[in-house]
Amino acid sequence: MLYYLAEYINKNFNPPGFDVFRFLTWRSALSAITAMIICFWIGPKILKILKKKHVGEEIRHDGPQTHFSKAGTPTMGGVIVLLAILVPVLLWGDLKNTYILLMLLATVWMGLVGFIDDYLKVVKKMKKGLVARYKLMNQIGLGIVIACLIYFLPEFEKINSVTTIPFIKQIEFDFSYFYIPLMVFIITATSNAVNLTDGLDGLAIGTVGIAGLAIGLIAYLSGNEIFSRYLDIIYLPGNGELAVYCAALVGASLGFLWFNSYPAQVFMGDTGSLALGGAIGTLSILIKKEFLLPILGGIFFAESLSVILQRYYFKYTKKKYGEGRRIFKMSPLHHHFELSGVPEPKIVTRFYIVAVILAILTFATFKIR
Repeated sequence: MLYYLAEYINKNFNPPGFDVFRFLTWRSALSAITAMIICFWIGPKILKILKKKHVGEEIRHDGPQTHFSKAGTPTMGGVIVLLAILVPVLLWGDLKNTYILLMLLATVWMGLVGFIDDYLKVVKKMKKGLVARYKLMNQIGLGIVIACLIYFLPEFEKINSVTTIPFIKQIEFDFSYFYIPLMVFIITATSNAVNLTDGLDGLAIGTVGIAGLAIGLIAYLSGNEIFSRYLDIIYLPGNGELAVYCAALVGASLGFLWFNSYPAQVFMGDTGSLALGGAIGTLSILIKKEFLLPILGGIFFAESLSVILQRYYFKYTKKKYGEGRRIFKMSPLHHHFELSGVPEPKIVTRFYIVAVILAILTFATFKIR
């Protein structure tokens, strides 16, 4: 909205310096700064409301014993993250841009699903929250809507189902008729993966911020004809506008980390984790880097894989030997390290380091081809 105001003023009055608002880099910087300001301003206020309403986290009895001390910590802090993402995008983004509209849809959709889940668990005291199949239906529903819009909208006609292949040059992979179901899988899987990662103070929000920064840079490069041609990646006109969204995501991550770092003052709950997971999945689809997601989102991939391996190995050994055996001391993966005696802050910091390395490796795939 402020972007359009600045554009109007510049077009009609041409004041000195106002021309800067047409630059994507400037609006992205403003988006990140605005997101952080919103977190620092509204965070304490929402935190106060959550404490007043006794909206506290209930700790699972089958989780690590060290987490029992976190019982009662305010949750549903994902509301702070959502506001810190949506408001800057509405202020500084081009709301006529299809990529931005799709990201707003994905963020609000999964944010509402997560909010309902948290509300039922924390406020209504329904232990399981939103029934799992309803949550899954919404994730699949979002995936279908996003995938169908990309597949059938005229502006995506020439690149609707193609993607870049890591480490291979001048060859694009076409998902063809499998595009829609595979994109549904990506959004659903990523949303759940980030949700699983949200188990330690600052872990999910920090790794999402790192991934968001990398995706923002890729979007900027993909939307620039010169850079995309030089890197030999798919040129996506208008895709650079996603840098404004990603900047807001990074700013919101840093701002929320102020309150969520160890020891956490507030948890983001499913309100934040489901929305952020859905956003990362949708972004990877929009920048046509679906095959890079296991690298860029390697932390989320590893967390999900640890749960899958643990569950199926337990079932297999129980059927074969009569008692279930485990690969990890506890899944997701971060709990395994906790029970191995590694302090929580050290686990989170090391996961950050791995996330940064994976982001660098993601960019290396553009040249190692």
